[in-house]
Amino acid sequence: MRKDDCFYLGKIAKKFSFKGEVLIYLDTDEPELYENMESVFVEFNKNLVPFFIEHSSLHKNDFLKTKFEDVDTEADADEIMGCEIYLPISMLPKLEGNKFYFHEVIGFEIEDQRLGVFGKIVSINDTAAQPLFEVINGNVEILVPMIDQFLVKIDRENKKVVMNLPEGLVEMYL
Repeated sequence: MRKDDCFYLGKIAKKFSFKGEVLIYLDTDEPELYENMESVFVEFNKNLVPFFIEHSSLHKNDFLKTKFEDVDTEADADEIMGCEIYLPISMLPKLEGNKFYFHEVIGFEIEDQRLGVFGKIVSINDTAAQPLFEVINGNVEILVPMIDQFLVKIDRENKKVVMNLPEGLVEMYL
């Protein structure tokens, strides 16, 4: 499995018992969706390795207490501590309306209700406090804040994000 075909679910955060159980921090708004998984991919030495789950249960909202097959001791658990957890993109629940996954809108055109189409989304920058659409217009990069009040519509059929942006935001780049 390639990392490009997967999404980041969380990270192995702590050991839970001397029998190899671990706590996985789930980086999601809906941890209950991931309570009964059969397996996950663990990034181990820059490779995604399938790990099969014997049993798991939610622990303190954001954590999944997990017992993996063949992880039976504290030493086994130490080896995977801090590793990131991934699942295939096909396991993501489908979103509708104006909710979207970041990877889903890459390549979509971006349109302002006043200016029309002004570029194509090439990536999402979520390293700052406010995530940004990184948009290319010719050879100019435009950063557009992903603010719910600006978002009018995610048009999946026409691969377009329609926004109502403040006057001057796009113009200052062009």
